[in-house]
Amino acid sequence: MNRLEGKTAFVTGGSRGIGRAIALAFAAEGAKVAIVYHAHEEAAVAVQKEIAGKGGESLVVQADIANSPQIRAAIQHVIDQWGRIDILINDAAITHDKTLRKMTDEDWSEVINTNLNGVFYAVSAVIPSMMANKYGRIINISSYTGHYGNFGQANYGAAKAGVIGLTKTAALELAKYQITVNAICPGYTETDMMATIPNNIREQLTARIPVGRFATPEEIAWGALFLAADTGFVTGQEIGINGGMGM
Repeated sequence: MNRLEGKTAFVTGGSRGIGRAIALAFAAEGAKVAIVYHAHEEAAVAVQKEIAGKGGESLVVQADIANSPQIRAAIQHVIDQWGRIDILINDAAITHDKTLRKMTDEDWSEVINTNLNGVFYAVSAVIPSMMANKYGRIINISSYTGHYGNFGQANYGAAKAGVIGLTKTAALELAKYQITVNAICPGYTETDMMATIPNNIREQLTARIPVGRFATPEEIAWGALFLAADTGFVTGQEIGINGGMGM
């Protein structure tokens, strides 16, 4: 316990799913956590109350990660409140799934703007503070799809593959400042994004997973906690947490 005592974390998409699990896991280990949400304020406040109920400290921050001024202002707000950001978790993401034949320009650009451009905005905004402190942990949530593709997800897969490329370049550039940058590539995970999938499709997807089930958000949070708390020697890596789908 308390592996993150004295550290501050900025978690985009922190109100639900994987981001929520990461926020709770980090708070349980002593970190102050900024729970960043776009539209689900009630869910973000619920996470804050859960953290407070266990003696932790958090902030609820509203920002659209696809909006550069908003996300940069949110990061500065947290730095003004707490003096620093030690850990950045880029989890916020959207989907507009369609085959390429049916995908519109808007379907493409909205997913790229949130899932890739938003990661760049957050990373570039937090770098000056981390460089000044000679410490940082940046963890980008990519996806199995960024490696292997997925039917109907050209926009999502392209964005998540771009996140991996951004991660590796940032790791090279920032290592000398004791800032590590890594990507986690989850496979199918029990989140709201997956909850709308019909049962017959879920069965087909589960059949592709060697361990025979979807991940829990807490299992993805475990990977983030390892990268944030347990090592400063892992950087530029893409860590697949996918039940054996990609080996």
